[in-house]
Amino acid sequence: MTQTIVDGAITSRMSVRAFTQQPVSRETLTELLQVASRAPSGTNTQPWKVYVLQGASRATLCEKVCVAHDAIRANPALAADFREEYDYYPEKWVSPYIDRRRENGWGLYGLLGIGKGDKDKMHGQHQRNYKFFDAPVGLMFTMDRVLGRGSLVDYGMFLQSIMVAARGHGLHTCPQAAWNGFAKIILPHIKAGADEMLVCGMALGYADETDVVNTFHTPRVPVADFTHWLE
Repeated sequence: MTQTIVDGAITSRMSVRAFTQQPVSRETLTELLQVASRAPSGTNTQPWKVYVLQGASRATLCEKVCVAHDAIRANPALAADFREEYDYYPEKWVSPYIDRRRENGWGLYGLLGIGKGDKDKMHGQHQRNYKFFDAPVGLMFTMDRVLGRGSLVDYGMFLQSIMVAARGHGLHTCPQAAWNGFAKIILPHIKAGADEMLVCGMALGYADETDVVNTFHTPRVPVADFTHWLE
C-alpha cells in the first residue's frame, strides 16, 4: 500500500524527549500555527490561544517550575497547592488503560536504565518535562473557562495539526500535560487573562537523533481491537 505524504507525517510523529539547540524561526512557527488554525472546531469557535516561549522567557519559566517541582519532592504536602484545573487522567485507573500506562512508563524508564526504586533518576527524568526536553521553543495553550468540554475535543485536533505540520518542516514535538499542575506559575508568567485555563504545553524543535531516548516508540493496538464493523 502506498503511503501518502500526510500518512508519513502522521506515522513519523512521536513524543521526542531530547532536542538540539538548533533555533526555529518565527516565520516557521507562524506558518505552522497558520496551518493548524484550519483545524475544525464546533461552530467555528476556534478556542485556542497560543503562547510561544523562547530565549529568556522560556528559561525563566523552566527555572520557576523546576524549583516548585523540587519543593514538592522535598515536601509532598505542597502538591495540594498545584492542582490541574481539569482532569486529564481518570481518578481511578482500570484495564486496559492502566496496563498501557505502565507499559509506556516502564518501557521508557527501562530504556534509560531507571529502576523502580530509583527515585532520584525518576525525579530527574520527570523534571525534563519542565525544561521542554531542551527544545528551543516551548508552547503553552490556553482556552477561556467559559467554554465547554467540547472545546477540549476541538483543541486536540488543533494540537495534532501543529504536530503533523511540524513534521513537514523536519521538526518534532512533545505534547505535555505535565505542565498543567503548575498553572498558577505559568499563567501569570505568560500574562494570560484571568478567564484563561491552561490546556497543556508542548516542546518543539529538532530532534537529537543521537540521544537514546528518541529510540523509544510506543506501541499501538491493532485496528481490529478498537473497531466494530456494523452492516
